[in-house]
Amino acid sequence: MNRYTRRLFLGRTGAAATVAAVSGTVTAAVRARSIGANDRLRIGLIGCGSRGVDVHMGTVRKFAKEMNVEFSAVCDPWRIARERAVACAKEWFGREPKAYVSYRDLMADDEVDAVMIASPDHWHTAHLEAAARTGRHAYVEKPLATEFDRLVRAVDAVQEAGIVCQVGTQIRSLPTIVGCRALVQAGTFGKITRVEEVRNAERPYWYNYLKDATAEDVDWKEFLGDRPDRPFRADVFTGWYGYYEFSQGPVPGLGSHFIDLVHYMTGATAPASCVCLGGTFYWKDEHEFTAPDQCQALWIYPEGFLVSYVTNFGNGAGNLKRLYGEYGTLKFDNWSAPTYSAEGGPKRAQGTIRGENPVPPLEHPDHFLDWLQCIRSGRTPNAPIEAGYAHAVAVLMAMKSYETGRKVLYDAAARTIRPV
Repeated sequence: MNRYTRRLFLGRTGAAATVAAVSGTVTAAVRARSIGANDRLRIGLIGCGSRGVDVHMGTVRKFAKEMNVEFSAVCDPWRIARERAVACAKEWFGREPKAYVSYRDLMADDEVDAVMIASPDHWHTAHLEAAARTGRHAYVEKPLATEFDRLVRAVDAVQEAGIVCQVGTQIRSLPTIVGCRALVQAGTFGKITRVEEVRNAERPYWYNYLKDATAEDVDWKEFLGDRPDRPFRADVFTGWYGYYEFSQGPVPGLGSHFIDLVHYMTGATAPASCVCLGGTFYWKDEHEFTAPDQCQALWIYPEGFLVSYVTNFGNGAGNLKRLYGEYGTLKFDNWSAPTYSAEGGPKRAQGTIRGENPVPPLEHPDHFLDWLQCIRSGRTPNAPIEAGYAHAVAVLMAMKSYETGRKVLYDAAARTIRPV
């Protein structure tokens, strides 16, 4: 299934290429080559839902001419989604892409240089590992993983292959958030003691995805993957965000963005411990959703601060995002207009913060553009695989605590998560 075409071999030494061919894996020593400015970059889209077509393909469309890209293939187990993706790609990029039901067929297509992974959460690691082992650059949605062992395997494959991998925690690329990071890194807030997010809504987001679908239009087994077989249900297929075995709910779904920002701003890499409680308390109906509509996760970091994430899907009031330090407070409730002040800092008089201030934005490429530019140049993207691993460790710790009702520890040296 590996791709050893002329384009892939371009720039490699014969000896290194031989090693790669024999091993069956593209190794770091034969890093997947950057694609030159004059080479057409051919992208395969895995997952043709609203995220894949409207966001991934729709955003790349803005940079298509500048970056010389097109979508040469699309993949989805739902015929309706595939056909829409084909139509959009043909209209936006001037070429009708090949359409596949299974990602395995897309990975066997020599006319795909890179992939964008917008599949259901339980598929992310499998699709990313397949991309790495076939030498393709990848953009992969968050949360990066739903199982820890598969996370480790996929991350190792990416690092061994040396592909350019951008993880879809795109908020860290907003100029205002880059500005927040600069303030924190400069010591503006002194010692950080707590970072928290409360992200509430009147109802869970998974209700927004429910659609009509028929078994005749869906490769049901391709969607399920290794999950237990069962009769087709349209609500499970289209509203998979609401079923724990496919998505695990708001901590990975929404909290992964927040925890990634904690890491990005503070420089921390992984929590030492976590506790998480929650349940489905309000939204009980004919869909029998199993993802929690209430949850609270608390992480303690070895750097000496606490992180809190809360979701209430029974009342939409009380949303906030805060970083608290000894000299003041950063408020990033609105990612596009964060502010900071000396409010609440026990040593605020010793700092330099005066009044309530907008965070100065720092110029940064759009997250999707950053990935495309990195493929061309070979540099490291803003959300590399290491960042994806870090956010995934945190949310998987939370879900292990949620499942067991116990405190969970992470051993960074051994790469293990265990309840105590």
